[in-house]
Amino acid sequence: MQTETLLYIILAGIIALLLSFFQYFNKKKSMSQLNMLFAFLRFITIFSVLLLIINPSFNKVTLSTEKPNLILAIDNSSSIKHLNQKDKALNFIESISKNEDLKNKFNLELYTFGESISASDSIDFSENQTNIYNAFTQLGKIYKQTTSPTLLLTDGNQTYGNDYQFVDNTYGQPIFPIIMGDTTKYTDLKIQQLNVNKYAYLKNKFPVEAILVYNGDESVNSNLVVTRGNSIVYSENLNFSKTNNSRILNFNLPANSVGVGQYKITLTPLGQEKNKINNEQNFAVEVINQKTKIAIVSDFLHPDLGVLKKSIESNEQRTISFIGLNDVIDKINDFQLIILYQPNNKFKLLVEKLNVQKKNQFIIIGPKTDLDFLNEAYPFLNQQITNQTEDYQAELNRNYAPFLIQDLDFESFPPLLSNYGTVQFSVPFETILNKTFKGVSVGEPLLATFEINSWRQAVLFGENIWQWRAQSFINEKSFKPFDDFIGKLIQYLATNQQKSRLNIEYESFYKGNNNVIVKAEFFDKNYVFDARESLEITVVDNNSNETKTFPLVLKNNYYQVDLSGLPPETYNFVVRAKNDNLSKSGSFQILEYNVEQQFLNADVTKLQKLATNSQGKSYFIDDWQNLIKNLLDDKRFVPIQKSVKKTIPLVDWKYLLAIIALSLGLEWLIRKYNGLI
Repeated sequence: MQTETLLYIILAGIIALLLSFFQYFNKKKSMSQLNMLFAFLRFITIFSVLLLIINPSFNKVTLSTEKPNLILAIDNSSSIKHLNQKDKALNFIESISKNEDLKNKFNLELYTFGESISASDSIDFSENQTNIYNAFTQLGKIYKQTTSPTLLLTDGNQTYGNDYQFVDNTYGQPIFPIIMGDTTKYTDLKIQQLNVNKYAYLKNKFPVEAILVYNGDESVNSNLVVTRGNSIVYSENLNFSKTNNSRILNFNLPANSVGVGQYKITLTPLGQEKNKINNEQNFAVEVINQKTKIAIVSDFLHPDLGVLKKSIESNEQRTISFIGLNDVIDKINDFQLIILYQPNNKFKLLVEKLNVQKKNQFIIIGPKTDLDFLNEAYPFLNQQITNQTEDYQAELNRNYAPFLIQDLDFESFPPLLSNYGTVQFSVPFETILNKTFKGVSVGEPLLATFEINSWRQAVLFGENIWQWRAQSFINEKSFKPFDDFIGKLIQYLATNQQKSRLNIEYESFYKGNNNVIVKAEFFDKNYVFDARESLEITVVDNNSNETKTFPLVLKNNYYQVDLSGLPPETYNFVVRAKNDNLSKSGSFQILEYNVEQQFLNADVTKLQKLATNSQGKSYFIDDWQNLIKNLLDDKRFVPIQKSVKKTIPLVDWKYLLAIIALSLGLEWLIRKYNGLI
């Protein structure tokens, strides 16, 4: 309390004392006991009121003890079960959870992880993927400001994600790997990796790359066989030794029939091999009859051109050609789509021929576009000419009807440099992306499509789309989402199919370790997205003819169903709208493959490096008692006493109001009782 406040309180006491004596003793020659009582009550009242006016503050210090956290991150993948470590893992978890000494020293937190991490004690070792790096990334966000040593119960075999042995750079907590799995090195021959394209073209050959690895000391012979159904399409004899312990085979297979072809590659196992599951893999290739050819025409070089080529050709069904203005006119019929990048008056003959032939086009307009020529060449499009430019960001139109679009967080993308001015269409058009300026929609399209009697065109009003692909990689750690977005736009422009109220999106085949996701989009008769419809999918197993029906769940601006529970087989399916007489059908194949069963040993080396890098220590699961002892003895993990200082003003002390009311009430009652009122 400050000295000034203390002086005010003393002064308030003197004033309250003088006023109370003045009221009861100034006209009295003697002090009766009753008047002394009245004076005391009046003093209490006046002094309390003055204290409220002064409103002094008092400091309140609260002490609390905060225990460190002990995080138990449990690998819930099926490789734990495959390595026969399930019972040991469950016993270890129970021992840690019930240890009273650990409970007294730590706050125990349990997490399970596979493809993702969750705060759960439901452990069944059934996850088909393992991403240890992602688990630590998520835990780092939760326990950033705390002391939280982490027990990692795992075999160390990660199926995808960044290398986790250097995660200490971002995690910042000591990590204690609990290693599960056999460390004995067995003789093993396996298919380490198989690389093959998803698509091939009829009457061509498609490449296959197989990386084979041998672990052993003796020289051995084996045979690599590739079969399709009951037919052998490729075979090769192989020799391995301790020094010659890996082979990279490259060979070509014929694509003789349209459709999805399923293949099986087998590396003949050795007699003494313990794990024979990793000696074979299934793969599938979709053979198509035609490759979409697309031409890009530009009068100057720009990074956007390279990005368009990379994004479009990420789908092997499409090929991009850069054609000069003088050459493309005679080759128009060789392409299904022409992309015109910032056209000017030099494009006049080309545009006239494209418009006469009703050739589908993708027009990209930017600061270097000749707007006078553009407005004259395309009478259905009018861009106001202001000779000014502006940076506009994108906002997704969730009611876009022609095809299914996934939100890539377009609002986080860098702005595109666009011409300032209004845009008018004289034909019906659909907006994919709207322009926004400083977060406010300006009511103008940034990317739009339109269709005139099956003649399709798209217009992008801005340059520097190359920055979008870079930002998409930053957001998603992959170019695939952005490339898929461009791919859907190109697929729409390169075909002349009528738009449908029910659109479905699915893969022709899925690997057994990946999620089997089917998406759908439904529009009303005005082609506005309808979130009220109930969609269901009926799946038929081609082998057993077993039929299953699943509902599709509404998710943002599309419907989705996860069919990951289906066994590997070929399926036909039909998606139906319950309230409308609309349906669409298709087929897909689930390939039999479990990446978690490809491992034979625990990855001890990597887990030990992880422990060393994070200032922790690795333990084998049978040594869990030493782990507990060392955790209890570790001086880094001690409770922290925290003090919280709060400043409380007197006005918040409710008892003072009660004292004022009590003193006034008593004074009134006593005066009333003695007939003084």
